[in-house]
Amino acid sequence: MDVRKKKTEEMIAETPAATTDEGRMESEVGPLGTAGNSPGDEMARLRTENQEWMNVAMRRQADFENYRKRIEKERHEDRERGAGSLMESLLPVLDAFDRALAPDSDPVHAEYQKGFEGIYKLLWAALAKHGLEKIEAAGKPFNPHVHHAIDQMPSDKYLEDTVIEELQGGYLFHGRVLRPAMVRVAVPGPLVS
Repeated sequence: MDVRKKKTEEMIAETPAATTDEGRMESEVGPLGTAGNSPGDEMARLRTENQEWMNVAMRRQADFENYRKRIEKERHEDRERGAGSLMESLLPVLDAFDRALAPDSDPVHAEYQKGFEGIYKLLWAALAKHGLEKIEAAGKPFNPHVHHAIDQMPSDKYLEDTVIEELQGGYLFHGRVLRPAMVRVAVPGPLVS
């Protein structure tokens, strides 16, 4: 079998180079079948091709950077949603603390109240550190984005649409309303007894 291969190679070597239709030898034809490429033309073609590949690489790099940023943003939003859900589940605990800290004339309650105040301050500091804010309501103008009016009361002491009383606290988490403050709002007119 090696003999046949050797003979074939010798025959190919002895055969004169074939010519193309234009009368040029195949060995003169360029690598892509273009005849007569000068080194300058070939260099320009390679530069153009190189630039095209560089553009593709830069677009792919930009696409990857955009993907990475989008994924990082989604992860951050997911963490915030999870923390917001935790904060929302702790709001009844804060309400219970508010009730426990309400003024009471019983002297026994005063001792318990001191303990509750310490715990409340620690809990509130930890939650505030992670972005929880209390919505200020009493005496402020009514804002439907952060207040939920459940009652109106005639008042000559307050301006119209001013929050008279906060019935349940409202909270923001990183600027987003977790729970609006439930409030009583002033309306014009004399106080009815």
